[in-house]
Amino acid sequence: MKGNGRIRITAARRWFVYLIECRDGNIYTGIAVDVAARYAAHLKGKGARYTRSHPPKRLLAAIDYPDRSSALSAEYAVKQFSPAEKRAYALLLSLDNAAAE
Repeated sequence: MKGNGRIRITAARRWFVYLIECRDGNIYTGIAVDVAARYAAHLKGKGARYTRSHPPKRLLAAIDYPDRSSALSAEYAVKQFSPAEKRAYALLLSLDNAAAE
């Protein structure tokens, strides 16, 4: 053990893949633990370099994953979608969420 010999127990954090529609119509995809805070950072121009030059219009969707590794894999898969496929995916997710409520 390193440090003082104490075992650190941390709560498992959920990770999210999120999709943002930018003002120019492009779709930005990212991951975060706190989507609301990350989206706020994008709005302030403090998020990713991409959203500084393509400001966000709205948050399209957020999908939760049990860990960072799963979220990164899903983010990569979503980034391979065409813009039309990303929009269809976000719409499908919003319909699923509406049906669950």
